[in-house]
This record gives sequence, structure tokens and C-alpha cells, in this order.
Amino acid sequence: MLTIGVLASGRGSNFQAIIDNINSGFIKAKIVLLITDNPEAYALERANNHNIETRIIQPKEFQDKDSYYAHIANELKRKDVELVILAGFMRVVERALIQEFRNKIMNIHPALLPSFPGLHGQKQAVDYRVKISGCTVHFADEGVDTGPIIIQAAVPVYEDDTEETLSERILKQEHKIFPMAIKLFSEDKITVDGRNVIIKGKREDTVITNPSLV
Repeated sequence: MLTIGVLASGRGSNFQAIIDNINSGFIKAKIVLLITDNPEAYALERANNHNIETRIIQPKEFQDKDSYYAHIANELKRKDVELVILAGFMRVVERALIQEFRNKIMNIHPALLPSFPGLHGQKQAVDYRVKISGCTVHFADEGVDTGPIIIQAAVPVYEDDTEETLSERILKQEHKIFPMAIKLFSEDKITVDGRNVIIKGKREDTVITNPSLV
């Protein structure tokens, strides 16, 4: 069974979606550790509700970013974590962690990468008046939302959308495709070749273009 470690900074709605999909049997995995940089994160309560071990690890306790992320990597390795999930972790993950878990750190971003990386992808989509936005599950690398793309879901952007209304529509798809990507990883169906993520099985498993179907 796949062992998962989760990094989160806030409310942890994607964290909860993953928990629910594990409990339903959709994903054959176990979350063994939640790490947060925010002692007020609601994700801590979600973890406690499901008897998941937690750690509060803040950068201010360390000399620099390298030592901070090296410590996080050691905590994850101590729990034999095989896949790291960034569920609203509001920091750029640095090399000390990435090197230990190369192509084993999944992140979700509320835009169709490579468009609108970084913060406020939904606002950028509204400001640019694009017609389609969505979300992307990708492997984290040393850049900001630049890692190999695993799965994407598209949603329409309406003329009267605000950042808030679009965010809500995208979030519903995040809760669907993040568990799907983890399931594929748990079933050993993902291979990474440079920037190309190869998925064993149906091509429909990697892109969702009709929101009414998901």
C-alpha cells in the first residue's frame, strides 16, 4: 500500500478530498504524516479527525531554506513516505526536498499550466478574460509550477466571473483530478521521461475537457 506524506498550509480541502478517496477505497494508500508550516492551519484538525500524525515545522526555526527542507525530507523518510502531496502548501519547495523525492512530489495548481503559474492563477485568468481555465496536477521541480504535467481539467470562464466564482468552479475539479493522479501513481501507471508523463491506460485519464462529465 502506498504511503503518503502531505504538506499543507491552510484549510486543506484537497487534503480532505484525498482522505475521502482513500476511505472509499478509490485509492489504495495510507496517509502517514501531515506537515504544516502554519500552526493555525485547519488541515491540522482534518488530520486529527482521521488519526493522522502531524508535525508543525516553521522556517523561522531553521538557519536557512536548505536546512528547513532537509529536515522536512528527513521527517518524511522517517515515515517511509513514497509520495509527497502538496495540498495548498504556500511555499516554493526547494532542492533539498526535491532531490530526495524526485518525481515523487505532486502539486495541484488552479490554472492550465504553463499558463498563469505562481499565485492567483484564477485572478490572472479572469483579468486576461480567457475563455477556458482549469487546474493541473504536476510533479514539483525546482521551478515555480514548472514540473512535468500529469493531469489537467478544463472549466469554462464566463463573462461575469470573478476570481471567487472561478476559483469555486476550479476547486470542484481539483477535488476530482488530484485523487485520480494519486490513484494512477499508486497503481504504478505513471512513468516520467523528461517533461513527458506517460500514463498506462486510457488517454482520457490524463485530461478532462468536459466539466459536465466530472
